[in-house]
Amino acid sequence: MFVAPDPGRYRLRTGARAALGVGAAITVAELAGLPLPAVILGGLAALLALFTVGDPTVRRQAVTTALLPVVGFPVLALATALHSTPLARDAAFLAVVFCGVYARRWGARGQALGIFGFMQFFAAQFLHAVPAQLPALYAAVAMALAASGLVRFGLWCIERRTPPPAGPAPADARGLARPTTRQAFQATFACAVALGVGQIVSDERWYWAVGTAWWIFVNTASRGETLVRGFRRVIGTMAGIAVGLLVAVPLHGAPAPTAALVAVCVFGIFYTAAPSYSWMMFFVTVMAGLLYGLLGVLHPGLLALRFEQTLVGAAGAALAVALVLPVTTHAATDAWIQRALLCVRRCTAESARRLAGDDGADPAPHVAELELLLGKVRVSVAPLLHPLSPLRARKERARLVMAHLDDCARQARGLAEVAADPDASHDARLTAACRRVETALLALAASEEPPVAGDLAAGPHHHPGAERALAHLHDLEAALASLARPLQDEPRGVFAKV
Repeated sequence: MFVAPDPGRYRLRTGARAALGVGAAITVAELAGLPLPAVILGGLAALLALFTVGDPTVRRQAVTTALLPVVGFPVLALATALHSTPLARDAAFLAVVFCGVYARRWGARGQALGIFGFMQFFAAQFLHAVPAQLPALYAAVAMALAASGLVRFGLWCIERRTPPPAGPAPADARGLARPTTRQAFQATFACAVALGVGQIVSDERWYWAVGTAWWIFVNTASRGETLVRGFRRVIGTMAGIAVGLLVAVPLHGAPAPTAALVAVCVFGIFYTAAPSYSWMMFFVTVMAGLLYGLLGVLHPGLLALRFEQTLVGAAGAALAVALVLPVTTHAATDAWIQRALLCVRRCTAESARRLAGDDGADPAPHVAELELLLGKVRVSVAPLLHPLSPLRARKERARLVMAHLDDCARQARGLAEVAADPDASHDARLTAACRRVETALLALAASEEPPVAGDLAAGPHHHPGAERALAHLHDLEAALASLARPLQDEPRGVFAKV
Protein backbone atom coordinates (compact mmCIF):
# COMPACT_ATOMS: atom_id res chain seq x y z
CA MET A 1 0.00 0.00 0.00
CA PHE A 2 2.97 2.33 0.58
CA VAL A 3 4.57 1.79 -2.84
CA ALA A 4 1.34 1.97 -4.88
CA PRO A 5 1.35 4.83 -7.42
CA ASP A 6 -0.04 8.08 -6.04
CA PRO A 7 0.00 10.61 -8.92
CA GLY A 8 0.18 14.14 -7.57
CA ARG A 9 0.11 12.69 -4.03
CA TYR A 10 -3.67 12.69 -4.37
CA ARG A 11 -4.26 9.88 -1.86
CA LEU A 12 -1.83 11.42 0.60
CA ARG A 13 -3.57 14.78 0.42
CA THR A 14 -7.11 13.39 0.65
CA GLY A 15 -6.08 11.23 3.61
CA ALA A 16 -4.59 14.18 5.46
CA ARG A 17 -7.61 16.33 4.64
CA ALA A 18 -9.96 13.60 5.89
CA ALA A 19 -8.17 13.43 9.23
CA LEU A 20 -8.42 17.22 9.48
CA GLY A 21 -12.09 17.29 8.45
CA VAL A 22 -13.20 14.54 10.81
CA GLY A 23 -11.14 16.10 13.61
CA ALA A 24 -12.85 19.45 13.01
CA ALA A 25 -16.28 17.80 13.07
CA ILE A 26 -15.58 16.03 16.37
CA THR A 27 -14.11 19.17 17.91
CA VAL A 28 -17.17 21.25 17.02
CA ALA A 29 -19.52 18.65 18.48
CA GLU A 30 -17.45 18.43 21.66
CA LEU A 31 -17.38 22.21 22.08
CA ALA A 32 -21.16 22.26 21.66
CA GLY A 33 -21.44 19.94 24.66
CA LEU A 34 -23.15 17.12 22.78
CA PRO A 35 -23.19 13.63 24.34
CA LEU A 36 -20.65 11.02 23.25
CA PRO A 37 -22.99 9.00 20.97
CA ALA A 38 -23.84 12.18 19.07
CA VAL A 39 -20.14 13.09 18.77
CA ILE A 40 -19.37 9.64 17.34
CA LEU A 41 -22.24 9.94 14.85
CA GLY A 42 -20.97 13.37 13.82
CA GLY A 43 -17.49 11.99 13.18
CA LEU A 44 -18.97 9.14 11.12
CA ALA A 45 -21.08 11.60 9.10
CA ALA A 46 -18.00 13.71 8.32
CA LEU A 47 -16.01 10.64 7.30
CA LEU A 48 -18.80 9.45 4.99
CA ALA A 49 -19.22 12.88 3.42
CA LEU A 50 -15.50 13.07 2.65
CA PHE A 51 -15.27 9.45 1.51
CA THR A 52 -18.40 8.83 -0.56
CA VAL A 53 -19.08 12.16 -2.30
CA GLY A 54 -17.25 11.82 -5.60
CA ASP A 55 -19.08 13.93 -8.17
CA PRO A 56 -16.99 15.12 -11.14
CA THR A 57 -17.13 18.83 -10.23
CA VAL A 58 -16.67 20.76 -6.99
CA ARG A 59 -20.08 22.39 -7.37
CA ARG A 60 -21.83 19.03 -7.71
CA GLN A 61 -19.87 17.72 -4.73
CA ALA A 62 -21.10 20.63 -2.62
CA VAL A 63 -24.72 20.01 -3.69
CA THR A 64 -24.45 16.30 -2.88
CA THR A 65 -22.96 17.09 0.54
CA ALA A 66 -25.84 19.47 1.24
CA LEU A 67 -28.35 16.74 0.26
CA LEU A 68 -26.93 14.15 2.67
CA PRO A 69 -29.15 15.22 5.61
CA VAL A 70 -32.23 15.15 3.33
CA VAL A 71 -31.73 11.40 3.07
CA GLY A 72 -29.98 10.74 6.38
CA PHE A 73 -32.33 12.48 8.81
CA PRO A 74 -35.54 10.60 7.86
CA VAL A 75 -33.67 7.28 7.88
CA LEU A 76 -32.18 8.07 11.29
CA ALA A 77 -35.62 8.98 12.63
CA LEU A 78 -37.08 5.75 11.24
CA ALA A 79 -34.31 3.66 12.80
CA THR A 80 -34.76 5.20 16.25
CA ALA A 81 -38.57 4.95 16.08
CA LEU A 82 -38.37 1.21 15.33
CA HIS A 83 -35.69 0.52 17.93
CA SER A 84 -38.05 -1.49 20.16
CA THR A 85 -39.92 -3.33 17.38
CA PRO A 86 -37.45 -5.82 15.89
CA LEU A 87 -39.58 -7.20 13.05
CA ALA A 88 -40.53 -3.77 11.71
CA ARG A 89 -36.95 -2.57 12.22
CA ASP A 90 -35.54 -5.49 10.22
CA ALA A 91 -38.01 -4.98 7.37
CA ALA A 92 -37.23 -1.26 7.27
CA PHE A 93 -33.49 -1.96 7.25
CA LEU A 94 -33.82 -4.27 4.24
CA ALA A 95 -35.92 -1.64 2.46
CA VAL A 96 -33.19 0.91 3.08
CA VAL A 97 -30.64 -1.58 1.68
CA PHE A 98 -32.64 -2.06 -1.52
CA CYS A 99 -33.24 1.66 -2.06
CA GLY A 100 -29.64 2.54 -1.23
CA VAL A 101 -28.23 0.15 -3.83
CA TYR A 102 -30.88 0.96 -6.44
CA ALA A 103 -30.01 4.66 -6.11
CA ARG A 104 -26.61 3.94 -7.70
CA ARG A 105 -28.30 4.10 -11.09
CA TRP A 106 -28.17 7.91 -10.68
CA GLY A 107 -24.39 7.94 -10.65
CA ALA A 108 -22.00 9.31 -8.04
CA ARG A 109 -24.68 11.33 -6.26
CA GLY A 110 -27.03 8.37 -6.00
CA GLN A 111 -24.25 6.19 -4.62
CA ALA A 112 -23.25 8.76 -1.99
CA LEU A 113 -26.83 9.35 -0.83
CA GLY A 114 -27.55 5.61 -0.75
CA ILE A 115 -24.48 4.86 1.34
CA PHE A 116 -25.20 7.74 3.72
CA GLY A 117 -28.80 6.58 4.23
CA PHE A 118 -27.72 3.01 4.93
CA MET A 119 -25.03 4.09 7.37
CA GLN A 120 -27.47 6.27 9.32
CA PHE A 121 -29.64 3.21 9.94
CA PHE A 122 -26.54 1.17 10.76
CA ALA A 123 -25.22 3.82 13.16
CA ALA A 124 -28.55 3.91 15.00
CA GLN A 125 -28.08 0.19 15.77
CA PHE A 126 -24.42 0.70 16.71
CA LEU A 127 -25.33 3.49 19.16
CA HIS A 128 -28.64 1.95 20.30
CA ALA A 129 -30.24 5.30 19.51
CA VAL A 130 -33.79 6.12 20.61
CA PRO A 131 -36.13 8.98 19.56
CA ALA A 132 -35.26 11.12 22.59
CA GLN A 133 -31.70 11.40 21.27
CA LEU A 134 -32.70 12.68 17.84
CA PRO A 135 -32.17 16.43 18.49
CA ALA A 136 -28.59 15.86 19.62
CA LEU A 137 -27.92 13.40 16.78
CA TYR A 138 -29.32 15.80 14.18
CA ALA A 139 -27.26 18.65 15.58
CA ALA A 140 -24.09 16.56 15.51
CA VAL A 141 -24.61 15.48 11.90
CA ALA A 142 -25.39 19.04 10.77
CA MET A 143 -22.33 20.45 12.56
CA ALA A 144 -20.12 17.68 11.23
CA LEU A 145 -21.19 18.20 7.62
CA ALA A 146 -20.69 21.95 7.97
CA ALA A 147 -17.23 21.57 9.54
CA SER A 148 -16.01 18.92 7.09
CA GLY A 149 -17.53 20.90 4.21
CA LEU A 150 -15.60 24.00 5.30
CA VAL A 151 -12.39 21.98 5.25
CA ARG A 152 -13.16 20.32 1.92
CA PHE A 153 -14.56 23.24 -0.06
CA GLY A 154 -12.89 26.13 1.71
CA LEU A 155 -9.61 25.46 3.45
CA TRP A 156 -8.32 22.61 1.28
CA CYS A 157 -10.21 22.11 -1.97
CA ILE A 158 -7.99 19.55 -3.65
CA GLU A 159 -10.54 18.84 -6.38
CA ARG A 160 -10.47 22.41 -7.65
CA ARG A 161 -7.04 21.77 -9.19
CA THR A 162 -7.18 17.99 -9.47
CA PRO A 163 -10.75 16.97 -10.36
CA PRO A 164 -11.49 13.29 -9.77
CA PRO A 165 -11.72 11.32 -13.01
CA ALA A 166 -15.25 10.55 -14.15
CA GLY A 167 -15.98 6.85 -14.29
CA PRO A 168 -16.94 5.20 -17.56
CA ALA A 169 -20.65 5.31 -18.34
CA PRO A 170 -22.51 2.13 -17.31
CA ALA A 171 -23.57 -0.30 -19.98
CA ASP A 172 -26.98 0.40 -21.51
CA ALA A 173 -29.32 -2.26 -20.05
CA ARG A 174 -32.89 -2.44 -18.92
CA GLY A 175 -34.90 -4.31 -16.31
CA LEU A 176 -33.14 -6.97 -14.26
CA ALA A 177 -30.14 -6.75 -16.62
CA ARG A 178 -29.38 -3.24 -15.34
CA PRO A 179 -26.42 -3.60 -12.91
CA THR A 180 -27.97 -1.44 -10.19
CA THR A 181 -31.28 -3.32 -10.30
CA ARG A 182 -29.54 -6.69 -10.15
CA GLN A 183 -27.29 -5.58 -7.32
CA ALA A 184 -30.23 -4.17 -5.38
CA PHE A 185 -31.84 -7.61 -5.29
CA GLN A 186 -28.51 -9.33 -4.59
CA ALA A 187 -27.57 -6.99 -1.74
CA THR A 188 -31.04 -7.22 -0.19
CA PHE A 189 -30.90 -11.02 -0.27
CA ALA A 190 -27.37 -11.00 1.18
CA CYS A 191 -28.35 -8.59 3.95
CA ALA A 192 -31.46 -10.63 4.74
CA VAL A 193 -29.33 -13.75 5.18
CA ALA A 194 -26.78 -11.80 7.21
CA LEU A 195 -29.50 -10.28 9.38
CA GLY A 196 -31.15 -13.61 10.13
CA VAL A 197 -27.98 -15.57 10.85
CA GLY A 198 -26.36 -12.59 12.55
CA GLN A 199 -29.20 -12.40 15.06
CA ILE A 200 -28.76 -16.10 15.82
CA VAL A 201 -25.07 -15.44 16.54
CA SER A 202 -25.82 -12.31 18.61
CA ASP A 203 -29.11 -10.49 19.11
CA GLU A 204 -27.18 -7.31 20.04
CA ARG A 205 -24.38 -7.02 17.43
CA TRP A 206 -26.11 -8.57 14.39
CA TYR A 207 -25.80 -5.33 12.43
CA TRP A 208 -22.10 -5.98 11.79
CA ALA A 209 -23.08 -8.89 9.54
CA VAL A 210 -25.47 -6.66 7.62
CA GLY A 211 -22.83 -3.96 7.27
CA THR A 212 -20.33 -6.49 5.93
CA ALA A 213 -22.77 -7.81 3.32
CA TRP A 214 -23.68 -4.25 2.24
CA TRP A 215 -20.13 -2.95 1.78
CA ILE A 216 -18.99 -6.04 -0.14
CA PHE A 217 -21.40 -5.04 -2.93
CA VAL A 218 -19.98 -1.53 -3.31
CA ASN A 219 -18.00 -1.21 -6.58
CA THR A 220 -18.31 -4.86 -7.62
CA ALA A 221 -19.80 -6.14 -10.87
CA SER A 222 -19.44 -9.92 -11.03
CA ARG A 223 -19.58 -13.03 -8.93
CA GLY A 224 -15.81 -13.37 -8.81
CA GLU A 225 -15.25 -9.72 -7.81
CA THR A 226 -17.73 -10.05 -4.96
CA LEU A 227 -16.15 -13.25 -3.66
CA VAL A 228 -12.65 -11.74 -3.75
CA ARG A 229 -13.88 -8.60 -2.01
CA GLY A 230 -15.50 -10.72 0.72
CA PHE A 231 -12.24 -12.63 1.20
CA ARG A 232 -10.25 -9.41 1.45
CA ARG A 233 -12.73 -8.00 3.96
CA VAL A 234 -12.33 -11.05 6.17
CA ILE A 235 -8.52 -10.82 6.00
CA GLY A 236 -8.52 -7.09 6.80
CA THR A 237 -10.96 -7.57 9.68
CA MET A 238 -8.92 -10.40 11.16
CA ALA A 239 -5.74 -8.29 11.08
CA GLY A 240 -7.60 -5.32 12.58
CA ILE A 241 -8.94 -7.43 15.41
CA ALA A 242 -5.45 -8.69 16.22
CA VAL A 243 -4.16 -5.12 16.49
CA GLY A 244 -7.29 -4.11 18.42
CA LEU A 245 -6.46 -6.71 21.05
CA LEU A 246 -2.97 -5.23 21.40
CA VAL A 247 -3.90 -1.55 21.21
CA ALA A 248 -7.58 -0.73 21.70
CA VAL A 249 -8.32 -3.07 24.61
CA PRO A 250 -5.41 -1.88 26.83
CA LEU A 251 -6.38 1.78 26.26
CA HIS A 252 -9.75 1.29 28.00
CA GLY A 253 -11.16 4.25 26.05
CA ALA A 254 -8.63 6.84 27.26
CA PRO A 255 -9.75 9.97 25.34
CA ALA A 256 -6.48 11.55 24.18
CA PRO A 257 -4.65 8.48 22.82
CA THR A 258 -7.89 7.09 21.41
CA ALA A 259 -8.55 10.32 19.51
CA ALA A 260 -5.00 10.30 18.12
CA LEU A 261 -5.31 6.70 16.96
CA VAL A 262 -8.73 7.35 15.41
CA ALA A 263 -7.15 10.17 13.38
CA VAL A 264 -4.45 7.74 12.19
CA CYS A 265 -7.16 5.23 11.23
CA VAL A 266 -9.12 7.86 9.30
CA PHE A 267 -5.99 8.75 7.35
CA GLY A 268 -5.30 5.06 6.74
CA ILE A 269 -8.81 4.43 5.43
CA PHE A 270 -8.50 7.14 2.80
CA TYR A 271 -4.87 6.44 1.91
CA THR A 272 -5.32 2.69 1.38
CA ALA A 273 -8.86 2.53 -0.04
CA ALA A 274 -7.80 2.63 -3.70
CA PRO A 275 -4.84 0.21 -3.70
CA SER A 276 -5.93 -2.28 -1.01
CA TYR A 277 -9.39 -3.13 0.30
CA SER A 278 -7.85 -5.40 2.94
CA TRP A 279 -5.74 -2.58 4.40
CA MET A 280 -8.73 -0.25 4.38
CA MET A 281 -10.75 -2.81 6.34
CA PHE A 282 -7.85 -3.19 8.76
CA PHE A 283 -8.07 0.51 9.64
CA VAL A 284 -11.88 0.41 9.77
CA THR A 285 -11.76 -2.49 12.23
CA VAL A 286 -9.16 -0.86 14.47
CA MET A 287 -11.20 2.35 14.48
CA ALA A 288 -14.37 0.44 15.39
CA GLY A 289 -12.56 -1.15 18.32
CA LEU A 290 -11.37 2.26 19.52
CA LEU A 291 -14.93 3.64 19.32
CA TYR A 292 -16.24 0.70 21.34
CA GLY A 293 -13.55 1.53 23.87
CA LEU A 294 -14.85 5.11 24.11
CA LEU A 295 -18.36 3.74 24.69
CA GLY A 296 -17.00 1.57 27.49
CA VAL A 297 -18.08 -1.80 26.07
CA LEU A 298 -14.86 -3.09 24.50
CA HIS A 299 -13.50 -6.48 25.53
CA PRO A 300 -11.78 -9.36 23.67
CA GLY A 301 -15.02 -11.28 23.32
CA LEU A 302 -16.60 -8.35 21.45
CA LEU A 303 -13.78 -8.33 18.91
CA ALA A 304 -14.18 -12.09 18.42
CA LEU A 305 -17.89 -11.53 17.84
CA ARG A 306 -17.01 -8.85 15.28
CA PHE A 307 -15.02 -11.44 13.33
CA GLU A 308 -17.85 -13.98 13.49
CA GLN A 309 -20.33 -11.43 12.16
CA THR A 310 -17.92 -10.55 9.35
CA LEU A 311 -17.85 -14.21 8.32
CA VAL A 312 -21.66 -14.29 8.38
CA GLY A 313 -21.92 -11.20 6.19
CA ALA A 314 -19.34 -12.48 3.70
CA ALA A 315 -21.16 -15.82 3.49
CA GLY A 316 -24.44 -14.00 2.84
CA ALA A 317 -22.83 -12.06 0.00
CA ALA A 318 -21.38 -15.27 -1.48
CA LEU A 319 -24.80 -16.93 -1.45
CA ALA A 320 -26.42 -13.91 -3.04
CA VAL A 321 -24.04 -13.70 -6.01
CA ALA A 322 -24.33 -17.45 -6.54
CA LEU A 323 -28.14 -17.66 -6.42
CA VAL A 324 -29.62 -14.24 -7.28
CA LEU A 325 -29.24 -13.00 -10.88
CA PRO A 326 -25.57 -14.05 -11.07
CA VAL A 327 -23.11 -12.43 -13.46
CA THR A 328 -20.01 -14.51 -14.21
CA THR A 329 -16.48 -13.14 -14.19
CA HIS A 330 -16.25 -14.05 -17.88
CA ALA A 331 -19.30 -11.98 -18.85
CA ALA A 332 -18.22 -8.92 -16.86
CA THR A 333 -14.60 -9.06 -18.04
CA ASP A 334 -15.51 -9.60 -21.67
CA ALA A 335 -17.79 -6.56 -21.62
CA TRP A 336 -15.05 -4.30 -20.22
CA ILE A 337 -12.45 -5.65 -22.67
CA GLN A 338 -14.77 -4.93 -25.60
CA ARG A 339 -15.28 -1.36 -24.38
CA ALA A 340 -11.53 -0.88 -23.88
CA LEU A 341 -10.78 -2.08 -27.42
CA LEU A 342 -13.46 0.20 -28.84
CA CYS A 343 -11.85 3.07 -26.95
CA VAL A 344 -8.44 2.17 -28.44
CA ARG A 345 -10.06 2.29 -31.86
CA ARG A 346 -11.53 5.74 -31.24
CA CYS A 347 -8.24 7.02 -29.85
CA THR A 348 -6.34 5.75 -32.88
CA ALA A 349 -8.89 7.26 -35.26
CA GLU A 350 -8.77 10.67 -33.59
CA SER A 351 -4.97 10.61 -33.66
CA ALA A 352 -5.02 9.72 -37.36
CA ARG A 353 -7.39 12.59 -38.12
CA ARG A 354 -5.19 14.97 -36.16
CA LEU A 355 -2.12 13.85 -38.07
CA ALA A 356 -4.06 14.40 -41.30
CA GLY A 357 -4.49 18.06 -40.39
CA ASP A 358 -7.90 18.07 -38.67
CA ASP A 359 -7.41 20.54 -35.78
CA GLY A 360 -10.81 19.60 -34.37
CA ALA A 361 -9.74 16.01 -33.70
CA ASP A 362 -8.65 15.38 -30.12
CA PRO A 363 -7.61 11.92 -28.87
CA ALA A 364 -6.96 13.12 -25.29
CA PRO A 365 -10.49 12.39 -23.92
CA HIS A 366 -10.32 8.86 -25.32
CA VAL A 367 -6.90 8.33 -23.71
CA ALA A 368 -8.35 9.35 -20.33
CA GLU A 369 -11.36 7.08 -20.84
CA LEU A 370 -9.07 4.21 -21.79
CA GLU A 371 -7.23 4.47 -18.46
CA LEU A 372 -10.53 4.19 -16.58
CA LEU A 373 -11.67 1.24 -18.67
CA LEU A 374 -8.39 -0.58 -18.09
CA GLY A 375 -8.91 -0.04 -14.37
CA LYS A 376 -12.29 -1.75 -14.70
CA VAL A 377 -10.70 -4.66 -16.57
CA ARG A 378 -8.10 -5.06 -13.82
CA VAL A 379 -10.78 -5.16 -11.14
CA SER A 380 -12.81 -7.63 -13.17
CA VAL A 381 -9.93 -10.09 -13.69
CA ALA A 382 -8.76 -9.79 -10.09
CA PRO A 383 -10.49 -13.07 -9.09
CA LEU A 384 -8.40 -14.97 -11.64
CA LEU A 385 -5.16 -13.24 -10.71
CA HIS A 386 -5.69 -13.80 -6.99
CA PRO A 387 -2.84 -15.82 -5.43
CA LEU A 388 -5.30 -18.45 -4.16
CA SER A 389 -6.95 -18.99 -7.54
CA PRO A 390 -6.56 -22.69 -8.52
CA LEU A 391 -7.22 -21.98 -12.22
CA ARG A 392 -3.59 -21.80 -13.35
CA ALA A 393 -4.16 -21.90 -17.12
CA ARG A 394 -6.85 -19.26 -17.00
CA LYS A 395 -4.74 -17.15 -14.67
CA GLU A 396 -1.93 -17.19 -17.21
CA ARG A 397 -4.30 -16.20 -20.02
CA ALA A 398 -5.68 -13.38 -17.90
CA ARG A 399 -2.13 -12.12 -17.27
CA LEU A 400 -1.43 -12.19 -21.00
CA VAL A 401 -4.61 -10.29 -21.78
CA MET A 402 -3.80 -7.58 -19.23
CA ALA A 403 -0.20 -7.29 -20.42
CA HIS A 404 -1.24 -6.89 -24.06
CA LEU A 405 -4.05 -4.46 -23.19
CA ASP A 406 -1.57 -2.35 -21.23
CA ASP A 407 0.73 -2.42 -24.26
CA CYS A 408 -2.14 -1.29 -26.50
CA ALA A 409 -2.87 1.57 -24.14
CA ARG A 410 0.80 2.57 -24.01
CA GLN A 411 1.00 2.75 -27.81
CA ALA A 412 -2.30 4.63 -28.05
CA ARG A 413 -1.00 7.19 -25.53
CA GLY A 414 2.23 7.57 -27.47
CA LEU A 415 0.37 8.03 -30.74
CA ALA A 416 -1.84 10.69 -29.16
CA GLU A 417 1.23 12.55 -27.90
CA VAL A 418 2.75 12.53 -31.38
CA ALA A 419 -0.52 13.74 -32.90
CA ALA A 420 -0.58 16.66 -30.46
CA ASP A 421 2.80 17.81 -31.75
CA PRO A 422 2.16 20.58 -34.30
CA ASP A 423 5.35 19.63 -36.13
CA ALA A 424 4.22 16.05 -36.73
CA SER A 425 4.13 15.55 -40.47
CA HIS A 426 1.64 13.79 -42.71
CA ASP A 427 2.88 10.53 -44.15
CA ALA A 428 1.10 8.29 -46.64
CA ARG A 429 2.44 5.20 -44.82
CA LEU A 430 0.32 6.12 -41.80
CA THR A 431 -2.88 5.54 -43.79
CA ALA A 432 -2.04 1.90 -44.40
CA ALA A 433 -0.89 1.41 -40.80
CA CYS A 434 -4.10 2.97 -39.40
CA ARG A 435 -6.22 0.72 -41.61
CA ARG A 436 -4.33 -2.38 -40.49
CA VAL A 437 -4.86 -1.39 -36.85
CA GLU A 438 -8.56 -0.82 -37.45
CA THR A 439 -8.89 -4.20 -39.15
CA ALA A 440 -7.24 -5.87 -36.15
CA LEU A 441 -9.50 -4.02 -33.72
CA LEU A 442 -12.65 -4.93 -35.68
CA ALA A 443 -11.62 -8.57 -35.51
CA LEU A 444 -11.39 -8.37 -31.71
CA ALA A 445 -14.25 -6.00 -30.88
CA ALA A 446 -17.37 -6.05 -33.01
CA SER A 447 -18.87 -2.60 -33.41
CA GLU A 448 -21.68 -0.99 -35.39
CA GLU A 449 -19.63 2.17 -35.81
CA PRO A 450 -18.44 2.89 -39.37
CA PRO A 451 -14.70 2.84 -40.19
CA VAL A 452 -13.07 5.95 -38.79
CA ALA A 453 -9.47 5.96 -39.99
CA GLY A 454 -9.34 8.41 -42.86
CA ASP A 455 -6.70 9.03 -45.49
CA LEU A 456 -3.62 10.99 -44.55
CA ALA A 457 -2.10 13.40 -46.97
CA ALA A 458 1.26 12.43 -48.41
CA GLY A 459 4.24 14.23 -46.99
CA PRO A 460 7.89 13.75 -46.06
CA HIS A 461 8.57 10.11 -45.29
CA HIS A 462 11.26 10.65 -42.68
CA HIS A 463 9.97 13.47 -40.50
CA PRO A 464 10.57 12.56 -36.82
CA GLY A 465 6.89 13.03 -35.96
CA ALA A 466 5.77 10.72 -38.73
CA GLU A 467 8.38 8.13 -37.81
CA ARG A 468 7.30 8.11 -34.15
CA ALA A 469 3.63 7.82 -35.12
CA LEU A 470 4.41 4.98 -37.47
CA ALA A 471 6.41 3.17 -34.76
CA HIS A 472 3.48 3.45 -32.32
CA LEU A 473 1.06 2.13 -34.95
CA HIS A 474 3.32 -0.83 -35.76
CA ASP A 475 3.72 -1.65 -32.06
CA LEU A 476 -0.03 -1.30 -31.54
CA GLU A 477 -0.65 -3.69 -34.42
CA ALA A 478 1.75 -6.19 -32.88
CA ALA A 479 0.09 -5.87 -29.45
CA LEU A 480 -3.33 -6.49 -31.00
CA ALA A 481 -2.03 -9.57 -32.80
CA SER A 482 -0.64 -10.90 -29.51
CA LEU A 483 -3.91 -10.09 -27.74
CA ALA A 484 -5.91 -12.03 -30.32
CA ARG A 485 -4.34 -15.34 -29.31
CA PRO A 486 -5.54 -15.53 -25.66
CA LEU A 487 -8.88 -13.93 -26.56
CA GLN A 488 -9.75 -16.10 -29.55
CA ASP A 489 -8.05 -19.45 -29.03
CA GLU A 490 -10.60 -20.47 -26.39
CA PRO A 491 -13.20 -17.70 -26.45
CA ARG A 492 -15.37 -19.16 -23.69
CA GLY A 493 -12.51 -20.38 -21.53
CA VAL A 494 -10.30 -17.33 -21.23
CA PHE A 495 -11.83 -16.31 -17.93
CA ALA A 496 -13.24 -18.41 -15.14
CA LYS A 497 -16.99 -18.79 -14.94
CA VAL A 498 -17.03 -18.04 -11.24
